[in-house]
Amino acid sequence: MTRYAADLAAVRDAAARIAGRARRTPVATCATLDQLAGRSLFFKCEQYQKSGSFKFRGACNAVMKLSDAEAARGVATHSSGNFAQAVALAARARGIAAHLVMPKSAPVVKRRAVEGYGARVVPCATALEARESMLAQVLAETGASALHPYDHADVIAGQGTAALELLEEVPDLDAIVAPVGGGGLLSGIALAATELRPGIRIFGAEPQGADDAARSKQAGHIIPMTAPDSIADGLLTSLGELTWPVLRDRVEAIVTVGEAEIVAAMRLAWERGKLLIEPSAAVALAAVLHLSFRALHGIERVGVVLSGGNVDLDRLPW
Repeated sequence: MTRYAADLAAVRDAAARIAGRARRTPVATCATLDQLAGRSLFFKCEQYQKSGSFKFRGACNAVMKLSDAEAARGVATHSSGNFAQAVALAARARGIAAHLVMPKSAPVVKRRAVEGYGARVVPCATALEARESMLAQVLAETGASALHPYDHADVIAGQGTAALELLEEVPDLDAIVAPVGGGGLLSGIALAATELRPGIRIFGAEPQGADDAARSKQAGHIIPMTAPDSIADGLLTSLGELTWPVLRDRVEAIVTVGEAEIVAAMRLAWERGKLLIEPSAAVALAAVLHLSFRALHGIERVGVVLSGGNVDLDRLPW
């Protein structure tokens, strides 16, 4: 038994399960961004992952772990877009039905992608309560297996495979920075990286308009998200019961950044790094460029997880 939802063994098991299905994404560098950050940055490019984000890792692991009986009933989840796309693609790969509850405010590009993968989209209001209520209805109607977007042991283990790959390619990192919404990515990375490399420092990156993780860390207990407001649409959810203990124990701090900083970081990534990322991914770059992070000592080589690249090209923020 483990104190947490997953451990290094579970992450390695997930890596074996999704091998040949998920992509091993590249690690990129950019001298200009290094200069701006005052450190060497190594970008784990999950915008090149299948479905356009890291979410496919966890979704693929969870879908492929279902028993045949569970898979026959299909899968269902709620998501603003990236996890919905990932589940839709993983379900198609296994040949099962997928029912995706998506808020009406979700980017059109993400909804189109879900539909393109052959999944059923069920629209709902933006609030988390509305998503969960609609998902409950879908589960009752279909008998599908529920996959939580982040608060699920197999999803967390799958997301942690990004850290395995990053540390295999760049083993001497001093720190890793990843964006945090519900905490599935950050907790998976923290669990894998701190066991692989004891002493590595893990940081979360979060919009100031959706800063429940930062406030939760400060308070020492989960503070639910209320009325989040950020261009980073993938980071508007509250922490989960499974992800919170990992963030509490294994993540050093959460760096919060403003909307202008997110947009500026996204533009820098596009223009100087040639990295086509979405706002949620840009939050991680904005964090390593932030004065509070630049003031930290003992950090020279930083892994930055760029979480996805599902951008609505008709609604660019500049």
